[in-house]
Amino acid sequence: MEISPFIIFLAAIFTSNIVLTNFLGMCSFLSVSREIESSLGLGLAVFFVLTFTTAINFVVYHYLLIPLNLIYLQYIIFIIIIAAFVQLTELVIERFSPVLYYSLGIFLPLITVNCAILGVSLFMIIRNYSFIQSVLYGAGSGLGWLLAILALAGIRSRVKYKYVPAGLQGAGLSLIITGIMALAFIGFSGIVVIQ
Repeated sequence: MEISPFIIFLAAIFTSNIVLTNFLGMCSFLSVSREIESSLGLGLAVFFVLTFTTAINFVVYHYLLIPLNLIYLQYIIFIIIIAAFVQLTELVIERFSPVLYYSLGIFLPLITVNCAILGVSLFMIIRNYSFIQSVLYGAGSGLGWLLAILALAGIRSRVKYKYVPAGLQGAGLSLIITGIMALAFIGFSGIVVIQ
């Protein structure tokens, strides 16, 4: 039975959220989530890169690597495609929003090594998704990552002015909040399963 692309899209946002259920892409997720504006910018960049690189990687895998029997090169090819697309995204952000470009700093080019982006392309292959399923899975994963980082940034901005014990300040509190958010997203897990 083939899973509907729309179900895959919704599941990638909620029940199989790439950052909150698979814990992929945590480094930039925790580091950039201090402010809502920078979180929104990085989240949109991740969404954009995830959606398009998943589509490109699908085409390259099925129409180049498989016919030429070069499947053993998939990791290298996927990373090259992701790096090129991140570079393009970085140039566009620098051109049209220099403030966002400088607020994201080193984390924008680090999208290249964000394991969530490579993970989505690999899950697409492992789960044998069609092109439409793959694109919607990439878009849903990007939207889920964006939703998660915005939620964490919103919570962190509210907690910033509250009393927090010294041992929990910084990364400790962020990890606790992320764990609670993961539990909330896992609460949706009985609705749709795509794994």
